[in-house]
Parts: sequence; structure tokens; C-alpha cells
Amino acid sequence: MGKHIPPFDNKNQPIIDINDEVTPLCYFNQVRLAQGEQHQHVVEGYESVIVLAGGTCSITVTNGEKTEVYDNIGKRKSVWDGNPEAVYVPLGYSATVDCVSDTADVMIAGGKFEQSLEPFCIREENVDIVQYGSDDTKTHRKIKHVLGQSNSDNRGRLLVSELFTVGAGGWSGFPPHKHDEDRVKPDGSKETLYEEVYQFRFNPDFGFGAQFLYEHEDDFGPVYHVRTGSVIAIDKGYHPSVAAPGYEMYYFTIIVGKTEKSLIQHFDPHHEYQVETIPGIKDMIAKFK
Repeated sequence: MGKHIPPFDNKNQPIIDINDEVTPLCYFNQVRLAQGEQHQHVVEGYESVIVLAGGTCSITVTNGEKTEVYDNIGKRKSVWDGNPEAVYVPLGYSATVDCVSDTADVMIAGGKFEQSLEPFCIREENVDIVQYGSDDTKTHRKIKHVLGQSNSDNRGRLLVSELFTVGAGGWSGFPPHKHDEDRVKPDGSKETLYEEVYQFRFNPDFGFGAQFLYEHEDDFGPVYHVRTGSVIAIDKGYHPSVAAPGYEMYYFTIIVGKTEKSLIQHFDPHHEYQVETIPGIKDMIAKFK
């Protein structure tokens, strides 16, 4: 159930490749480029999105008959400095990423899909920003949706966001929830099956946190010590995380559905009552139903 990949130099090769043994629906690559360098991206059977964590790139998307060029993608130095910009690469397309700034930090997220759509660009003003929780409940969180509800007609089942714990320390993914079955529950509500991949970063950079994984509400699951560059792949179970006091935690999230375009969570029954006590979380949940 799930896995932790400690930070390492992936040399621009996929960290979560196609048909991964834990999260086969997901794909993830981090690409680092210097000015004038180029990266060729193509993933068969997956839709994808190229997100600038830092720096600026020109991105050309083509399928042999159609070519789209998106210039000056990325306006920030790092994930801590502003909103992301990105380019969606449909199934059956390839992309060329050209670095035009001194350096570029590029995150490539993919999700298994069956239909080829149209490429498009996400500029910083198109990013949906949601903030909920509170300092008092230790759950203050900001989410920047790159692929989400606002562009659901233009994407498949790939959801991509940047998540921040607001302030120094605190919980995320709380109350604990899962989304590992496509089902209608006895009360008539739904749960949808989505696999998930995270990459963590901390501010200051030497910060750390913990990722919990447990399959059933009464289980004791593994807990992983995560630092900047840690990758977590989650195929099932509940998965809250926490940042140590004094550190801001960021994680890049890739969430891919098996059959549904909307993510609908199931909360751990022991902790579900806290949906009523954490400010704003009910409104956030309602948007996905």
C-alpha cells in the first residue's frame, strides 16, 4: 500500500513512470534545465500537463498535423514566489520544452486516459486558488488548482494542484480520507477511485514532515519521514500528512481517476465529525460533488 521514494537526482528521467507497480494511472517527472537546453516529452497512453515550478520556458505541442507554441510559460523563481503556469499536452501529442531563463524547474504530471483532446495553456490568472482551515485547528491550507473544476471540460481524469500548509507547521489531508473505490455507499453518497502522487518541498529547505498511510480506519499503517524532493505514491487508504513546527510545507499533487472526472472522498469515520469544525472544508467538498 503506497510507497516513499526518497530525494535523488533523477537526471530528468521519470520518477513515477508509465504503468508504475503502485500507481499505474499516474506519471511524474521532474526536469531541470539551464538556459538554451531542451527536453522532449511524450508519454503514450497518458494525458499530461507541464508545470513551471520555477523559471520560464517556451513549450511547443504537436501531434504531427497540429502544432501549438506557448511562449514565456512561468513567471516565478520558485514555488514560494507566485502562481504556477502550465501547458496541457493531450493524449497522442508530444511536447518540446525550451528553457529561456537562466534555469528552469519543470514538473510533468500525467494520467492514463483514452481520448485525445486539445492542447491549452494555463496562465497564472487562470489558476483557481482555494484556502480553508484555520491556525486554531492546525489545518490552514492553500490549494492552487492547475487542472481542476474550472477546466474540467478540457481535460480528462487528471487533476493537478499545488498545496501549501499556511504558516509554520500544521496538518494537510485532514480529516483523514481515502478515494480507492468507485462505489455508491449505503447512505447514497459516492466515493471515486483516484490514485495519487505527491512531491514535497519545505520552506526553509531543510524542513521536514510526515506522511501517514493506513488502509482501514482501525489500522496502524506506515509513516514516512518526508523532506524536500520526497515522492509519495498512494494507491489506497487514508493519507493525512503533517509539517513540523517552524516549516511551511508544499506538495505537488497528481491525482488520476480510474473512471470518474470528479474526486469524491470518503472520510475516516473516527474523524469525520471534524468536517464540521474545520472552517471552509464543507464548501470545498461540495464543489467536487
